[in-house]
Amino acid sequence: MGPSVDLVETYALPIPSLVICELLGVPYGKREEFQSRTASLLKVGGTTEEYGAAVQGVLDIVHELARHKRAHPADDILSELAQDEELSLEEAAFLGLGLLVAGHETTANMIALSTFALLQHPDQLALLREDPAGRIDNAVEELLRYLTVPQFGGERAALQDVEVRGRQIKKGDVVIPALMTANRDPERFEDPHTLDIGRSATSHLAFGFGVRQCVGQQLARVEMRIAIPALLERFPTLRLGAPADEIEMRTNSFVYGVAALPVAW
Repeated sequence: MGPSVDLVETYALPIPSLVICELLGVPYGKREEFQSRTASLLKVGGTTEEYGAAVQGVLDIVHELARHKRAHPADDILSELAQDEELSLEEAAFLGLGLLVAGHETTANMIALSTFALLQHPDQLALLREDPAGRIDNAVEELLRYLTVPQFGGERAALQDVEVRGRQIKKGDVVIPALMTANRDPERFEDPHTLDIGRSATSHLAFGFGVRQCVGQQLARVEMRIAIPALLERFPTLRLGAPADEIEMRTNSFVYGVAALPVAW
């Protein structure tokens, strides 16, 4: 019997943070500052001033790192961006910012939320424990579909008048795709509100669609395929450390998740 700990703080967040910091060449010691600032960046309902300050705060750090790596390149992505002669230093910093923010926040929430979902569906958890190597790929795609942590898709502007299922969209109208609704479409997925790691859910839209698909989706998949089975193997008696209905959900962010996930074993 082990103690109750917060899985987000001790496991789900450190893994993708360490990976993306390593890939970008960002000092891991800065991770807490980045996480604090990106949480503000992704917050729903903040003012324009708050959002601008959050963006500028993270951008200033990345811009200074890019400047350093332009003069002293290393074997990392930010150095490659900074060395690209077709990119200005500002452009390299913006690209690095996008990768840094997206590279840890979404995956951290998926690892924690996937664990939460599996612990609430013991039949699915048992299936995954029986054959982790054989079932993890399907399980990851189904969890991505079922949970869909990005709460909104990329905005689209209509280039001309169009009708979609009887709904008129006029030229210039802005449409925000509801990815969760699409991933629960009964015309595409049978019994869509059921978590079923045996189904083939590879056509889900958790990473967006078209040219706006997430550039880091394969990295996110790899991290989930490693992190989830490793957690279940290391803690065969893993369980929630609090009633499921008392777990605080993170609904005030563009990225859905749990504010904290107490677990015990």
